[in-house]
Amino acid sequence: MDIGVHTPPLYGESLDDALAYLHGIGVDAVEPGVGGHPGDDHLPREEYLDDEAAQRELADRLDEYEMRISALATHNNPLHPDEETAAAADTELREAIGLADQLDVGTVTCFSGLPAGGPNDEVPNWITAPWPPEHADAHEYQWEEVAIPYWSEVAEYAADRGVDLAIEMHPNMLVYEPTGLLRLRAATNDRVGANFDPSHLYWQGIDVTDAIRVLGEHDAVHHVHAKDTKIYEANSRYKGVLDTAPYDEEADRSWLFRSVGYGHGEDHWKDVVSTLRMIGYDGALSIEHEDSLTSSNEGLEKAVALLQRAVFRDQPGEAHWT
Repeated sequence: MDIGVHTPPLYGESLDDALAYLHGIGVDAVEPGVGGHPGDDHLPREEYLDDEAAQRELADRLDEYEMRISALATHNNPLHPDEETAAAADTELREAIGLADQLDVGTVTCFSGLPAGGPNDEVPNWITAPWPPEHADAHEYQWEEVAIPYWSEVAEYAADRGVDLAIEMHPNMLVYEPTGLLRLRAATNDRVGANFDPSHLYWQGIDVTDAIRVLGEHDAVHHVHAKDTKIYEANSRYKGVLDTAPYDEEADRSWLFRSVGYGHGEDHWKDVVSTLRMIGYDGALSIEHEDSLTSSNEGLEKAVALLQRAVFRDQPGEAHWT
């Protein structure tokens, strides 16, 4: 497996400087943003799309630092009820798919998006309970009238270009846990799978290795984020985990995104890596740094150090003892 990094924390540096730094700390792959919430500071999508000279130059820069691109990232909401917002997100996603094809990257990481609760609503609506019954009706509208028609078309678009859509299961998106991911995959095609980010699953009470196994049964893990979460029970015991306190008010939150190893220990991450190998995943573990208690560089370096002890570099040999 490769150790990778999702590069937005390094947007203060040029792409060359970021690649040099990451190479120096033992990183093998990068996941640059090409639009949406991750931005595109390191890889402006419109500058590289359909430009063979720019793409060759990028390939040379990656080779210089012994680096590969694990995925192109464009996390946004193409299901937004505002037509202009949705159209912009759709353009970003389709152009990211096209660029991934041209760069032989093969994977785009993204969100499922979140529709409104009905055709006349103006804001997205995250529905987490089936009662009162109008919520169940709204949830079915989101799936059957909006999400499945849209993603069926985009999944075919990606299939025509040989690109996987790695959807990050994320709260405030329609797909936020494994059963939703599998529902969308079943309704579209096998190009739809997971960008498996455990950080959003921990605080929901989901067992991460069980989730990997469930998705692995369907070959539905396309990419992996290495990102941790710590639940602070002194707060969660009395206010639960559906926490709207700002992320930078750390002492008041029920949970925080943490650097790898600061939410769950090294033994847990070794179990995650082992379970990924059991389901046949041999791609990147792309570190996503969103830990407000440490600097980007320190968080990345600590995560890399832990994952270097956890990942398998070689393929397993014959089980001679059987």
